[in-house]
Parts: sequence; C-alpha cells; structure tokens
Amino acid sequence: MNKTPIRILLADDHDLYLDGLKGLFQTQHTYEVVAEAHNGMELVMLAELYQPQIVLTDLRMPLLSGAHAINKITQASPTCKCLVLTNYENDLSVIEALEAGARGYITKNMPKQELFTALDQICRGYPYFCQATTAKMVRLISRSSYNPFSRKRISKFSQHERTLIYLICLEKSNQEIAHILSLSPRTIENNRARIYKKMCVKTSAGVAIYAIKNNIVSMNDLEEEGGME
Repeated sequence: MNKTPIRILLADDHDLYLDGLKGLFQTQHTYEVVAEAHNGMELVMLAELYQPQIVLTDLRMPLLSGAHAINKITQASPTCKCLVLTNYENDLSVIEALEAGARGYITKNMPKQELFTALDQICRGYPYFCQATTAKMVRLISRSSYNPFSRKRISKFSQHERTLIYLICLEKSNQEIAHILSLSPRTIENNRARIYKKMCVKTSAGVAIYAIKNNIVSMNDLEEEGGME
C-alpha cells in the first residue's frame, strides 16, 4: 500500500535554482511539490492555500524575508515544518529564522542526500543542523533564544558519554578522541552513533547545540579549551 506523499512548498526568488530544486523531487515518491513561491508574500499566501506539511525556503526574498514568512506560517499553522535554505550570506538571518520557527537549515550547495536526510529529520519532529555548520554558527545558536529541545525529554548520559560529548563539542575527530581515551576508533564511532541517536541529531553541530542548551557542557568551558572558535 503506497503512502500519501508529504506535501512540500518550495520558495526561492531565483527561477533557475527553484527549477533545479523541484527536479530533485521528481525522482522520488516520498514528497510532492504542491506549489512554488518566488517572494515572501507569495510564500505566506500559498502556505495558507495549500497547507503543506513542509516549507523549504530561501531567506533572502523580495517583499517579505524568509524569516518573517516563516513566523507568519508557523503562527497560522504550527504543524507546518519549515526548513531554511541559506548561502551563509548573513549568519544572523539564520538565527532569526530559527527563532521565528524554522526547524533547521541547510546550505544551498548541499549534497542531494543531505537534503533528504534533513527533510526526514524534521518530518520526525527533530531539528536539523547542516553538515557545513561552523563553530561560529553553533556559538550564535547556543546564545540565541532558539531551543528545539526545550519540550523534549532529556536523555541521561553516563560519565563516559559526557566526556565523549565534550570532545565532540571541541571538534575532535574519532581518531583524536580514540587517542585521548585510549580506545579504538571503531569504539568511538559506535559510541558517537549512540549519542547521536539518544539526542536525535544527525551532525556534530547538533550534538554541540543539544549539549549546550541542556547544560551538559558550557560554552565558556569550550572557549577556554579553544573550541567553538
């Protein structure tokens, strides 16, 4: 029995990019593009008209910014999940979009598979922070009012897991962590995967944001150790 496709609304003011994005969805059956918007005002109007389950939107658009459009959409339809497309032209605009209600963000030059990983993640009700997230962005998000984990039950972590989380936040590789903890890289890889699963995140940036927002590690400690620079 086929599942009903997840309705998705695309928004970008560049037709060439929008056409390319739409083409990615024509090769699969999980998502159905129900409409395309070329500016923020049109995005809000089409979201109200089509009631999509997901909005995939650029931030820099005419008439109304992506962040303001996201705010209007999520206020009118809290179940609609918004995913941001960004060129990192303005880090603060990403923060603004997250605070407005976006569930996550990806870069416009992301690999195709990351797009669908992000969509799957937010469909399951979890945030997504792209693989290209910089330490600067983690720091900005951590210090913002945005907290996607505030309404979720916080997992319990052993002291060993907390140590590993701290080293992940310091941007240590599996090889480096293995050397520090005198364990094999394979063991670290497995332990890291278990932490990702418990946090319901997909990237090391997600681990850092989860850990900081839930007071598992502090930003001050990370900065003193030279992390998050």
